[in-house]
Amino acid sequence: MADINVINARKEAIKDGRTILGIELGSTRIKTVLVDENHKPIAIGNYDWENKYIDNVWTYDLEDIWKGLQGSYRDMANQVKSRYGLDITTVGAMGFSAMMHGYMAFNKEGKLLAPFRTWRNTITGQASDKLTELFQYNIPQRWSVAHLYQAILNGEEHVSDIDYLVTLSGYIHWKMTGCKVLGIGDASGMFPINLQTKDFNEKMLTQFDELLAQENLPWKLKEILPKVLVAGKEAGRLTEEGARLLDPTGNLKAGIPLCPPEGDAGTGMTATNCVAKRTCNVSAGTSVFAMVVLEDELSKVHKEIDLVMTPAGDPVAMAHSNNCTTDLDAWVSLFGEFLESMEIKPDISKLYSVLYNKALEGDIDCGGLLSYGYYAGEHITHLSEGRPLFVRMPDSNFNLANFMRVHLFTALGALKTGMDILYKEEQVKVDRVLGHGGLFKTKGVGQRILAAAMNSPVTVMETAGEGGAWGIALLAAYMLYKKKDETLDSYLANKVFADDLGITIKPDKNDVEGFEQFMKRYTKGLAIEQKAVEVLR
Repeated sequence: MADINVINARKEAIKDGRTILGIELGSTRIKTVLVDENHKPIAIGNYDWENKYIDNVWTYDLEDIWKGLQGSYRDMANQVKSRYGLDITTVGAMGFSAMMHGYMAFNKEGKLLAPFRTWRNTITGQASDKLTELFQYNIPQRWSVAHLYQAILNGEEHVSDIDYLVTLSGYIHWKMTGCKVLGIGDASGMFPINLQTKDFNEKMLTQFDELLAQENLPWKLKEILPKVLVAGKEAGRLTEEGARLLDPTGNLKAGIPLCPPEGDAGTGMTATNCVAKRTCNVSAGTSVFAMVVLEDELSKVHKEIDLVMTPAGDPVAMAHSNNCTTDLDAWVSLFGEFLESMEIKPDISKLYSVLYNKALEGDIDCGGLLSYGYYAGEHITHLSEGRPLFVRMPDSNFNLANFMRVHLFTALGALKTGMDILYKEEQVKVDRVLGHGGLFKTKGVGQRILAAAMNSPVTVMETAGEGGAWGIALLAAYMLYKKKDETLDSYLANKVFADDLGITIKPDKNDVEGFEQFMKRYTKGLAIEQKAVEVLR
């Protein structure tokens, strides 16, 4: 009976437009989530896509962007039709999220002037270094302003025609509403933000314009950037043109309010309830990153640490490692291949569980073993390329437990290098760490290793896997339902996550000590990894 009541309640919510829609364009999937008034997903649509490498640039075609958006929305709408027998004509609010950073430059006619350059490109080293020195603020290669300045240094002709520079989420939002705005989290990956004004840093804007004075460009930087908005603000309404772009069937009507478009980092923080100060969100899968919401700005520039914002406009320090579970997965796959050669068909989940749990039996320092799962370069440890390595001394304690333990430890080695800068040099304090991603699928193991690396309790929640599309839906719900002066962290804690406390593991002191011993070996051994990059071609 309860299920029937839930279904009927959701039918009424869909009919009355009391649902919330969130769409996120990730690097390999476009996901659409429709949620009810209790923030629970009603239907989920997906569309798989891949970036292209064309003329030395990682990119997505505009045609593919719209094909994917429509496909993801259609998949969700078909689910609603199948489950509830209804067409979606309106929703209470909606929002768009996408991969942060990158370069999308348009002229006055709205024409894209150069292929969309995504966050994945590492072609702006010269600009990144010069701007970091000029601003005394870390400007990573993937930031929009680094791409812009590099285009200027390259002498690219289109630069003088730029009328609007924006990220992918801001581009979608512009086409949906006609409004040139961007959420502060996504905006903080375009250009540095002033903490007090919650807008682009005025001093640095002036510095940039002065740097370009001799170029005689027809614009000032502020003029071509989107307007910055914090979470909770209405960012425009769906136009007739926008409705047709998203839903060519004509069922979806105009007039729906939209929240500020956000980047995937901000929606990830929202979806894991990590927007309050002194909280940390760790996403560990193919890559791994930790986002710490700061109480104050850092004391100095660290090239290893990115500075961005929460959707509410609080400063965030991000330690991002390109490599995490890829090498782990490769070794697990090798053990699976061995079992198949023994004519034993392995259960993959059990294989992971047995091997991961075996790591908990190892010596605290991994028995003197050393490994680097560097499939790609690692900016935190200053490696331009990667070479997966496993190294041991003749007297190392080489057994299965230590072998698995060292690969779990090293998956977080670069991340810990970045976090040690925050903890030990900057004295940053963290009260709560939330982990999500593939590393935590084997219950308790990855969580315990992360607790040792961070020397902090780590929580894993059931809802952490809902993803950024759900996160932007929550931001749209916050805009629609928040009470006057209700903060985003309060709204999430009391109205979304109140019943999801998750499972918390505290750090084991022996694990913490062992991780510190391992990190001394890891840091010294980086010279081996560097030599491997030079020699193995």
